Amino acid sequence: MAVEIPFRREVEFEYGRVDQVTPLIRRVIAKNPSAFTLHGTGTYIIGKGKVAVVDPGPAIEAHADAILAACEGEEITHILVTHTHNDHSPACRLLAPHTSAKTYGYGPHGAGKREAGVQVEEGGDMEFVPDVEVRHGDIIEGDGWSVECVYTPGHTSNHICFQLREEKVLFSGDHVMGWSTSIISPPDGDMGDYLRSLELLLERDDVRYWPTHGPAIEQPQQFVRSFITHRKEREQQILDCLNQGVHRITEMVPMIYKGLMPQLLPAAARSVYAAMVYLVERGEVKCSGDVRLDDEYMLP
Repeated sequence: MAVEIPFRREVEFEYGRVDQVTPLIRRVIAKNPSAFTLHGTGTYIIGKGKVAVVDPGPAIEAHADAILAACEGEEITHILVTHTHNDHSPACRLLAPHTSAKTYGYGPHGAGKREAGVQVEEGGDMEFVPDVEVRHGDIIEGDGWSVECVYTPGHTSNHICFQLREEKVLFSGDHVMGWSTSIISPPDGDMGDYLRSLELLLERDDVRYWPTHGPAIEQPQQFVRSFITHRKEREQQILDCLNQGVHRITEMVPMIYKGLMPQLLPAAARSVYAAMVYLVERGEVKCSGDVRLDDEYMLP
């Protein structure tokens, strides 16, 4: 029986409105709803007086204006970016004329792969370069708040989460979301890295996750365990397809994702591809040529 992930989609909000969600955290949601962003990008504001902004969001002027309005009379001192997809970092450039705050992130798009010599295709926010590059375990100090950096590659190679230490809550970006699983799309996305990053979270004591899309995640360790089980089940589905003589990803996708909306099938194929790459790396599957989306795969 397949694992049941306790997804939730409900969020009480209005576009452009700032909501106090905890004593130290406010949230403003951008009007960029989609099949990949749910209601839109949730930008978080940490602290009071001198504040940090987490994931400013897409390049939508109205959203940037809403963030600035939420911080009226205060000073934005830090801008934290979980990763460089176009619904997370581009609004940094809209905020820049209004604040001298430095941006913090792991690196530009593809940073975690380029370090290993992997060329990542364009598709993210290729203009973003953080003023300050942070690494796993780094501490960012603010006025009345502090953040620990938690490197979680997988969804992207430069994905990093931030723990607000005063509340023991984790801004989990797109690494763990409460309404959907994350898309893992090679070569920048990496299923092996993603699963190792999930295992890393199990070693932590975070009491709640605040993803960039969707509601907060309560009992996060239980949620993460269900994600790991889900990915292992997906691997088994791929192996079952191969045992049945189905050797191409495009033929596997409709068998694995029964009833999925047609517009989401290409993204599903990318996630199957990511799992396939990981199976090949482990020697459980072999490929007829290069490890590509349209290649033929078989059991050893």
